[in-house]
Amino acid sequence: MIVALTREPARSMDGCELTYREREPLDAAAAAAQHRGYCDALRACGARVVTLPAVDELPDSVFVEDTAVVLDELAVLTRPGVESRRGEVSLIEPEVARLRRVVRVERPATLEGGDVLRLGRALYVGLSPRTNASGAEALRRFAAPHGYEVITVEPRGCLHLKTGCSALDEETVLVNPDWVDASLFRGRAALAVDASEPWAANVLRVNGSVCISAAFPRTAEMLAARGYDVRPIDVSEFAKAEGGLTCMSLLFRQP
Repeated sequence: MIVALTREPARSMDGCELTYREREPLDAAAAAAQHRGYCDALRACGARVVTLPAVDELPDSVFVEDTAVVLDELAVLTRPGVESRRGEVSLIEPEVARLRRVVRVERPATLEGGDVLRLGRALYVGLSPRTNASGAEALRRFAAPHGYEVITVEPRGCLHLKTGCSALDEETVLVNPDWVDASLFRGRAALAVDASEPWAANVLRVNGSVCISAAFPRTAEMLAARGYDVRPIDVSEFAKAEGGLTCMSLLFRQP
């Protein structure tokens, strides 16, 4: 079973942190409706969805992925790269601790879950504006005893590693080659997003399905033609906050 831990979007989400996108007006009611649709889509993919209440004083708190890196053996509580997001970690900790043993990243390390791509026993860590080398090393110390290899990546021009690439399955990566060097995924297949859809590389695999933003029909069509069960979801309000499909949930594999 997959358990998906989510949080309702803050009404203050228009005050979110932005790095690469220009600020646009955010519709809180539309975001709430889209979040409900997102949770319904995860349920349709067979996940058990747990939704936590909104925290309006933390504008980015809907993006729960950044607060923890969930492995089968433990969960690593992160230390976000911007001060305004660090309060999110203490709020998520009790919920994560119900499902995994937890360990914590400490200063001076910074690490956000959006920078960690898992492919089997390999953990690719993006050295981004939000994650530093000390954060990657902290993850290595926690994960290596459980048989994981940590490989650092330097994405270009995008907020997180998973803005520029994400897993279609354990052997295949969807990638924007302008943002992430696909040759780094040695021994694995790399599929490029449609060139007209540079933000399409963030998809969420849930059981046998691949959820993709409804804004990227050409990439979705390419994946469907290759046999993937593609589930388009409207997340346009969250895209304005530099968010994607993976950002809004923490997925736990349960026996």
